[in-house]
Parts: sequence; C-alpha cells; structure tokens
Amino acid sequence: MGRHSSARSPSPIRRYDERDRETERSNRDRKSARTDDHDERDERHKRRRSRSRSKERDDSYRRRDRDDSRERKKKRKRDKSEERKARKVEKKRIKEEEEARQVAELSVYSATDNPFHDVNLGQQFRWHKKNERDKKAGLTYAESQRRDAVRRQEAKEELERLNRRRAEREADQRLREEEELRMQRLQESAQMSEWLSKEGDFRLEQERKRATIRIQEKRAKAIDFLALNLKYVNPSTEDEDGSEEDAGLEIDLDEPYNIFDNLTDEQVEELHDDIERYLTLEQVPVSIEFWTNMMVVCKDQLDRIKVSNRMGIEAAAAVEVDITALLSGKSYDELSSLQRQIQDKLTSGETVDNDYWENLLRRLLVWKAKAKLKSFHEVVVRNRLEQLRKRQRDEALQAQEELLAGVAKSASSKPWIPKDVEADVPVPEDDAYDIEEYDRAMSPLLVDITKLSVEDRQIDILTEQEDRRALFEQRKAVAASRFVAKAVQQRVETQDEEAPSGADLASEALYRAEAERELDEEEELFNLEENIPNPTSYNWEDKYRPRKPRYFNRVHTGYEWNKYNQTHYDTDNPPPKVVQGYKFNIFYPDLIDKSKAPTYKIVKEPGNEDTVLLHFTAGPPYEDIAFRIVNREWEFSHKRGFRSSFDRGCLSLWFNYRRNFYRK
Repeated sequence: MGRHSSARSPSPIRRYDERDRETERSNRDRKSARTDDHDERDERHKRRRSRSRSKERDDSYRRRDRDDSRERKKKRKRDKSEERKARKVEKKRIKEEEEARQVAELSVYSATDNPFHDVNLGQQFRWHKKNERDKKAGLTYAESQRRDAVRRQEAKEELERLNRRRAEREADQRLREEEELRMQRLQESAQMSEWLSKEGDFRLEQERKRATIRIQEKRAKAIDFLALNLKYVNPSTEDEDGSEEDAGLEIDLDEPYNIFDNLTDEQVEELHDDIERYLTLEQVPVSIEFWTNMMVVCKDQLDRIKVSNRMGIEAAAAVEVDITALLSGKSYDELSSLQRQIQDKLTSGETVDNDYWENLLRRLLVWKAKAKLKSFHEVVVRNRLEQLRKRQRDEALQAQEELLAGVAKSASSKPWIPKDVEADVPVPEDDAYDIEEYDRAMSPLLVDITKLSVEDRQIDILTEQEDRRALFEQRKAVAASRFVAKAVQQRVETQDEEAPSGADLASEALYRAEAERELDEEEELFNLEENIPNPTSYNWEDKYRPRKPRYFNRVHTGYEWNKYNQTHYDTDNPPPKVVQGYKFNIFYPDLIDKSKAPTYKIVKEPGNEDTVLLHFTAGPPYEDIAFRIVNREWEFSHKRGFRSSFDRGCLSLWFNYRRNFYRK
C-alpha cells in the first residue's frame, strides 16, 4: 500500500527538477531574445557609425580638396609674382648693362686719342681766363665763388620768372580759347534760332501761298478765307503780287465767326486742326490774337456739336436762346464789364445758381472773342476799301496817261481846234512831226439824204465844229477824273462747263488730290511755263478751240555732298541746294482721240548747255506746252523713282537725275 501510494504521486524532488528546467529554459529563451535584440541594436549602431564615418571621410576629402586648390592658387600667385620679379630684375640688369656699355665706350677715350681733340679730357674743366681776370680785378677766390653763386641765383630766379610768365601766357591762351569757344557756341545758337525762325516763316509763307492757290482755283477751304481775313487785318503781311490781291478782292468776306454756319462736323474738326497749325507758325502779335479768338469760337462750336448730339438740336437751341438775347448787341467793353460783375457775384459768397452763372461766363468769353473778331472785320473792310480805291486811282491815272498820249498823238496832225478850247490843248511845233498830205479816201463818202430811212432822218445833225467841241469836252472830263469804274466781265459758261464729262470729273479729282497733297521737305512748286520759240500751227484750229492744259508740277532739290562740298561745307553750314529731279503732272481730260497718249521730247538750244526745254505734245484741243529744266542725265529705273504714265487724262512724268560717284 505504501508502494502504491508512492507510485501515484511524484516525489517533490522530481517536481523541483522539472520546475528548474522550465525556469532555466525560459531564462535561456529570454536571454537568447535579449541577445538577438542586442545584436540587432549593435548592428544598427554599426551601420550608423559607418555612415557617420563615411560622411566624415567625405567631408575630410572635400576639405582636403579645398585646401589643395587654395594651395595651388597661392602657389600659382607666388610663381607669377616670382616670374614678375624675375622679369623686372632682368630688365634692370639689361638697362644697367646698357649704361655700363655707354660709359665704357666713353672711357676708352684718352687725352691723346679722342674724337673731340681735347687734350684735357680727363681733367675737370676750369675757366682760367676768368680766374685771371678776377685776380686782376682784385677779387679773391671766395668773392669770385660768391659772385658766381649770386649770378646762378639770379639766373635761377630769372628762369622761374620766365616759367611763371609762360604759365600765365598759357593760362591766358586757355582763357581766350574758352572765350572764343563760348562766343562761337553763342553765335551757333543764335544762328540756329534764326534758322528755326526762318523755317517757321517759310512754312507760314507756304501755307499762305497754298491758300491763295486754292482760292484762285475755286477750291478754297474754310481756313483759306480766314487767312485772307488776316491778310487784310495786318497790312504789313500783304503780298505785293497783283494776282494774289485780285484773288482776294474777288471774294466777299463776312465776319470770321460766321464761317461755322455752313460747315459740317468733320469740316469744323479739320478747321480746328488748321487753326492750331497757324497758331504754332504765327509770330506777329496781331495774327496770334486773331487766331486765338478764332480758336475760342471753334472750340465753342465743337462743344455745341457734342451737346447737340447728346441732348438734341432743339434742346440745345432752347438753352442758347436766353444767353443770346442777353449778350447780343453788346460791345467788347460792355462784355468785359459784365464779365467782372459775374465774377464778383460768384466770389461774393451769396446764394446763387452757380451752374447758370458759370455757363453764362463761359458763353460770355465766346462773345468777347466774337466782338474782337468783329473789330478785326471792320479793319478788314476798311483796308479792302482803301485797296480798292488805290487800284481804281492807279487805273484812272493809267487811263489818263493813255488819253494824254492819244491826244498828243492826234495833235500831231494839226486838227482844227475851237477857239474856246484852243488854250487847253497843247499844240506841237510844226517841225516836230511829219504831216501827211490829205487824201479824199480819208474822209467818209457823202450820203444822199433822200435815200436815208425814217429813223436815220430823225437823228440830230451835228456840224464838224460841234462834233469836235463835244469830243474835246469828253477828253477833258476823262483826263481830269481820278476814278474809273471797272467794267464787270460776265463769265459765259460753255456747254462743256455746264455738263462736264466723266473724264473731266476724274481729271479734276486727280488735280485736286495732287494739289492738296502736302509738299515734302525738299520739294517746291514748279509751275513756270516757258514760251515755245516757234509756235506750232494746228490744222484743227478751225474745228476746235485750242487751249492750254492744266498742270501741277514739283521740283525736288537737295544737297550734293561731293568732295568739294565735303571739304568746304558741313551740316551746320550746308552747300547750296541743287535740282535732283522733277515731277510733272499734265492734265488732258478732253482729248478728242483718247487712244493716242500725249508725248514729250527734249529740245536743246544752241549755245545753252545748262538747261533744255521739256516739250509736251497732245492732240486736239490742247496746245503744246514747254518747261525749262536742268540739262543732266536722267535715271530711268523705276526703283530710282522714274514714272511715265497716262491714266484717266493725267500724264505723269517723274524722274530723278543720275548721281555719279567717283572712286580713287
């Protein structure tokens, strides 16, 4: 029983051994786990240390490379400095050797053998003659040395004085040169300002000439009539050309501000630009005042156009009625007084309608400008009347001279003079004229009174004495008169003018386009027609009325910078301009045979090598015309500007002269 019980329950010693083994096994497992963790941790540390070592190794390599490059640079600099020093030392050595060689060349000479034939070459020079003279004069060696020292000091001071005088002369010379340059710059600036003013005068004169041409050709613009007003406002600017004066006197001028009544919106804007151009060119105070007042009225007209487009014509007119009723009929002084009153009212601080009074003040400035223009118009009318009287007086004097010449000529035949007028008519001497003998053919044939008609029989019969007396009385009345009324010439329009053809209208449009095109800077009008030496007789004169064609030509001028002009002139003082080409535009709108284009030819005159005649010929009904041009070789290339065409009744001949460039 005791063995059975012991077999079923293990002994405590065995239980303890198993527990110890399990504990040991677990401890061994934990230890192996810790060992694995430690190994893994050590591996990470190793990897981290290896990375840090490689980084430190790379940094050390980079530092070493930088240090090596820095050392190499320093070494190169040291090498360069050493090479530079070596070169300097070598140059110095070569220079010293050259100096030593020169000294050696001189030292080889002796007192007996030298090219200077000086026996005392090796001794110091002494002025024995001078020393002997000083001894004879009773001067000791010390006194002689002291005198030489004084002389050297005086020479030194004299040299310094000369140097100072030379420096002063050089300073004065510099000041003179600077003054001359300053004066030259002042002269150049004055000349430049004079050229600019002349350029403005030239442009203003061209504008006036264009206005005169457009007025003469019945295609004037609004600005042309204003320029004509200004021509009579300022008499000092009147042209002395009779044709221009006639063109102005044939036009009835109204107040300048009334010109806006018949202009469209586009024409008003164009007139505004033209007035601005004249304002920039004018320099006379009267002209500037005229254009300034016109600019005020023109801007007011533009504002009216904008208001009318925004509010409507009826609303804008209703606003202007009250202002016009208030300001119309007032003089310039009254308007100025009213302006001061309105300004005082606006600045007084009272409760007023500012918009109304400010608008009234703006309108008042416009009315003041109109009043000033009205005073200008009165001057225009007065000057025009004076010019008309002057022209009529001149015509009367000319007619009087012609009548007196006719009277003197008729008195040469010694007619019968009544006794009551014999004292008033000068009678020439008998030997002053050759008297022609009387012939019966000089007198009219006698008429039989019975053969006359009833109307002729009722005519009063005058004797020869009564007829001569009446004739002399009429001559005396005309000779004593100072005014001769000019007969009005009525223009008779032909059928062609009443109904122009399509070609004529196209040609007129071309002519207007060519005439209105602005001239270039180096272009001028060239409308000087030459008389043909031997006029051509046309076989169609009995069928068509010959007439001259219209033309509008230009001449191109410029500077020719050849060797002579480049030597004697510059851009500030340019050489004279020479002709470089022409542009001829001849208009033949009514050619009978339009299949044949007009032609031209060059006619040379014997004994004249400088100019030739350019002769234009067309068919009926146009006559030939000619222009004198410079005799030079033409450039026939289209790239050089040559053009010869006949299109829509316009013959265009444009050419430039050939320019020759010489090379050495």
